[in-house]
Order: sequence, then structure tokens, then C-alpha cells
Amino acid sequence: MGDTLEFNEIYQESKGSWNDGRLRFSKQNVVYKSSKTGKVDNIPAAELSQATWRRVCLGHGIKLATSTGHVYKYDGFRDTDYERISEFFKANYKVELTEKDMCVKGWNWGTAKFSGPLLSFDVNDSSVFEIPLASVSQCATGKNEVTLEFHQNDDAEVSLMEVRFYVPPGPADEGADPVEAFAANVLSKADVIQATGDAVCVFKELQCLTPRGRYDILIYPAFLHLHGKTFDYKIPYTTVLRLFLLPHKDQRQMFFVISLDPPIKQGQTRYHFLILLFSKEEELRLTLNMSEEEVEKRYEGKLSKNMSGSLYEMVSRVMKALVNRKITVPGNFQGNTPGAQCITCSYKAQSGLLYPLERGFIYVHKPPVHLRFEEISCVNFARGTTTTRSFDFEVETKQGNQFTFSSIEREEYGKLFDFVNAKKLNIKNRGFKESKNNEYSDSDEDQHDAYLERMKAEGKIREEGDGSNDSDEETGEYDSNASESESGSGGDGSDDEGKKKKPAKKAKVVKERKPRKEKKQKDTNAPKRPMSSYMLWLNSSREHIKSENPGISITEISKKAGEMWKQIGKDDKEGWDRKAEEAKKNYEKAMKEYRENGGGSSTPSKKESKKAGGKKEDKAGGKKRKSDGGEKEKEQGGNDSFKSREFISSEESSSEGERKKAKKAKGKPKGKESEEEEEVVTTPPSSEEDSD
Repeated sequence: MGDTLEFNEIYQESKGSWNDGRLRFSKQNVVYKSSKTGKVDNIPAAELSQATWRRVCLGHGIKLATSTGHVYKYDGFRDTDYERISEFFKANYKVELTEKDMCVKGWNWGTAKFSGPLLSFDVNDSSVFEIPLASVSQCATGKNEVTLEFHQNDDAEVSLMEVRFYVPPGPADEGADPVEAFAANVLSKADVIQATGDAVCVFKELQCLTPRGRYDILIYPAFLHLHGKTFDYKIPYTTVLRLFLLPHKDQRQMFFVISLDPPIKQGQTRYHFLILLFSKEEELRLTLNMSEEEVEKRYEGKLSKNMSGSLYEMVSRVMKALVNRKITVPGNFQGNTPGAQCITCSYKAQSGLLYPLERGFIYVHKPPVHLRFEEISCVNFARGTTTTRSFDFEVETKQGNQFTFSSIEREEYGKLFDFVNAKKLNIKNRGFKESKNNEYSDSDEDQHDAYLERMKAEGKIREEGDGSNDSDEETGEYDSNASESESGSGGDGSDDEGKKKKPAKKAKVVKERKPRKEKKQKDTNAPKRPMSSYMLWLNSSREHIKSENPGISITEISKKAGEMWKQIGKDDKEGWDRKAEEAKKNYEKAMKEYRENGGGSSTPSKKESKKAGGKKEDKAGGKKRKSDGGEKEKEQGGNDSFKSREFISSEESSSEGERKKAKKAKGKPKGKESEEEEEVVTTPPSSEEDSD
């Protein structure tokens, strides 16, 4: 048999709900850790006095009693585990694991026994049920009756709220009332807060973020009393899970966070965290309402009767001594902002601060969130939904819950990724680390913009479609018979005089498209632009960085160089600035000489020359046609409007006799049909038609 026994999925009852966790038996102690809250029960082996094995609703369970009067119950064992646990207890704890059955008769008349923190209702020396007195919130008495009220647990689907006991009257010769004696035994162990005596100390008008407002905090030996203008809260120290002391990002304020389970309640609102905000400049002189001997005896040097210092230090010091729990502070994490140990982000549309701790993350302040590394399944780094200047940090727990902290500046990515990697958390997109470094780098040229690529592809498709439409519109949208019918309609000897005239098709008007703006071509012969002081330094230091960090990637070189450049002294930077200024002057001088020698003039490329040549030919052809048409119109004495290409070509291809007939027709006033047939086309003719 080994030195330890470990069991997973062992359940512990807490105010009416079952919380799973891990139980470990070792030679020195018994340790149980809750998976939900992370709270640890540590029972020294020397204090174990009794162990009971019994059949319960979740299989089998163990009830452990200690010499100090505490009782611990753990359920979820299998029947086959009894022999292993019994042998381990005999060998290491010298305690025998006894079997005891529960009473299942269903009787409601029995004996009430108070054993430590438990009230046991027994029938024939067999337990029917047990009530943890710590779950009792109120105890009321009546005639021969005692009523117990319980704390409500939000995690439980069904909660037991009240139990009534009928206590028969005792013999007349007994002076004590059995009802009052029963109630006194309950109240001695119940979680009923009674403010008896004076407070140890009082802190006036402290700013509280959750619950919001200013409260006077009265420190009692067993509980904490928050007194505000509207609400009062009493918080037992047994409900405090953890204490946090967190510096604000502005380095002028401090957060003091108290984690509570069960939470304090106000109506339907539950406050799992009590958050106080202090200014570092506030000072306080504190005097405890106790004698020096009593302070030394009770707190063992953790506190003194007279103390002075910053307000947040006094509050945290007193709470640490009374609650007897360690205060958690940020670890070695350093954000992008100098001195900041947190990251600015948003959670559920509320802006706050995310603190990476040594064993988890905590977000303050609305709503506060605490995530332990033990309950985290994986994390994910995602691109921001609104801009590329930020990213999202997603945390998924083993229970299936997901927390998304958004709008984190991309400069924080490297520090946060290194922190998560050092804590050995499972990163969902670990394979894309290199691409993420490129994505959040400072160089815009290295970034791949999917939206820009898609717009470029759509632009190419649109250009191809525009080209095909233009060719269709320029080559075949007119009826060639329109000009012939027009020229023959006014003649005396026309063959179509007896025939009914068909209305000519209306010519399509094509609007002229605006030319696209062409990109400015780079002059390859011009002198190169001068480099900045940083780039000059980087070129001279690149080989040195590679030699000190063998196998380093390009992105890591840029990152390392940026950190080194920030650490360079002012005098060294001024030297590189002078070199950059000298390079700039040399560039301006070379550029001036280049322009004086004829450089920098518009020297279009081959594609541009082709385009420009085609456009000039088109314009020239258009001018010739316009002039020819104008001369013919002047000779004919008709109107001065520009005629379509088909009309001009039909006149040139016709005979001289037809031209004379056309002149006569043009000299006469036009009807509605002729006016409709003449349409203005503003699109210049194509180069193919010019060659024809």
C-alpha cells in the first residue's frame, strides 16, 4: 500500500448543495480541495478521533470527527473502497473505520442529540438525519416548539428553508425550560450573527465599488459589519475565501478585494466580491479597542494596539490578522505600460482591469471575475471584432463556461502570451503563434488584410465586366436600316412610297465613363530616400543581435531591436540622429542634381504609353469626324448637331444621287419621327473602327 490514497469526484455538502472535489489521505493529514471554490480542508492526522463508514444517497460516505470538535463528511465512494480505506486508517491513523447504517423507518419521533457542530435526530440509536448548525440563519421559539431557518443557497435547485421541532414539556421539578435549552444549544453553534460588545476598530467612510457606496466598516472579532446610509451587511469571517491587494494602473490607487462564499445578498442581487478603493496618499492612525496584552495574546504579534501608515495597509493588515488568510498580490507580470501589472480590457461591455496572478486571473471591477488556473480548460487569442489594433482573450473553464476579455491593445499580446505559456496553460491556437506575431506587429506591410484582398478581386471582376459591356455598346446597338429609311423617306422615286413606314428603333444613349485615376509610378532612377536614425542603427546592429540569439526569427529580431532601442542612452541616440540628418541633406542634394539633369520628368511606362497613344488616336479621330460632320452639315444647311457613326458611314457608302436626295431631305423641316431617330452619342469611337 502506498503512502497516500487519492479519490476524485468526492462530494461535500455545503448549505444544501453538493460540491465535488478531490480527497487525499496521507500519513500526515487529510486534505480535501473543492473544485468550485478552491477552498482546502486540512485535517491533521493527530486530531482524527473517529471515522464512520455509512450508506448515503451518493453511494457511500465517510464521517470524520476530530478532537477539536469539528465534523467533516465526504460522500461519493464506492463499496469496494471500504477495505482500502479501512486498512490505511488502521496502519497510519490508528483509527478504526466503523460501519453504521442510517435509519430508514420514516418515523418523526425520536431523540435530538447535539454533537459538536451537528444536530442529529436519532431513532433507536440510528441517525435519521443530521443538520449542520452552521447552516442555521435564525432560531425562533414558541410554546413547546423550536423553529430553525436556514441560509438559502443559490446553487441548489431546491433549498430547505425551515424545520420545526416539537419539544415536550419536562418534569415540573426541573427549573430549566427544555425549549429554551434546545434553542440555546442551536444558537451556540449556529451562524447567527449577534453584535455583542464593542468593535475592535472602525474605518469611517470607505469607498466601496461593490456594493456601491460609502460605508463605515466595523471590525468585530467574529464578523465584519458594513454600515451604509441605506443598507447594512454583516459578513462572518468564515465566509471569506481570499483576500487580494491590487495596484491600480494609474499607480495612485489600490484595490482591496474580499472574495465571499456564500455571497452577501441585497434583494435578488448577489455580491460574491467586496471591492474597496483606496488612494495611496491617504494616511491613518489606528488604535485598537483592546489592551496590549489582549492584542498580543489573541493575534500573536500580527497587530499592535497603536498603528499608523497608509489607509489601505491598515485595512489589509487588520483583515489578514482577523480572517487568518494570506493576501494575494500580483506576481512578476509586467504590462506594456511601465510599472503596470495589469491589462486594460472590457468584459460584458464594461471596461476594467485584468490582473494575471501567480495562480489565476482576476478582473475588476464590474462584474468581478476570479479564474483559477486549475479550473481553466484552455485559452484562446482572437482577432478583435471591430479593429485590428486590438485582440480578444478568451478563457474556457472545465465546466464549459467561457469568459471573453475584449479590446486588449495588441502591444500587450507578447507579454500576455509569454505569461500564459510560462504557466503551461493550454492555448487553443498555439500553432498560429508566428502568424499572430505578424498580425500584431508594427509593420503595416507584413499584415495580411483579407478584406483588402477581397476588394481587389471584386475590382478586377468589375473591370472585366465593364470592358465587355463597353464593347457591346460600342459595336452593335444601332439599326443600320435607320439611316437608309431616313435617307429614302424624302425622295420622289423611292420604292417604299406605297409601303407603310415602320418606326425606326431608338438609338441607345451611352454615357461617357470617367477615366480611372492611375497610380503614380515610382521613378527607379531617382536617388533612394534616406533612412531614419532607428533604421540606420538597426542595419548596423542586426548581425550583432543574430550572433547573440542564434536561430531567432525575423519578427523576434524586430521585437528585440525595439526593446534595445528604448534602452539606448540619449547621447547615443543623438549620434544616430546626426547621421540621419546628414543622410537627409545628401539625399536632398542628390535629388536636386537629378532634377537639374532632366530626371524626374514624366517618363511613362510601356503600358502607359500604349494607353496614352490609344487615347490620343481616339481623340484625334473624334475631332476629325466632328469636323467632317460639321463641314457636311454646313454644306447641307441642316442643323449643327453631331450625327452618329452609322449615319456618316451610310452617307459615304451611298451614291451621289442618294446624297442629293439626302440634301433635299435635310433641307426640309423634320417631323417627330426624324427627331426621334437622331440621338446624340457621346462615347468616342473605338480604335478598331478608326482603322476601318
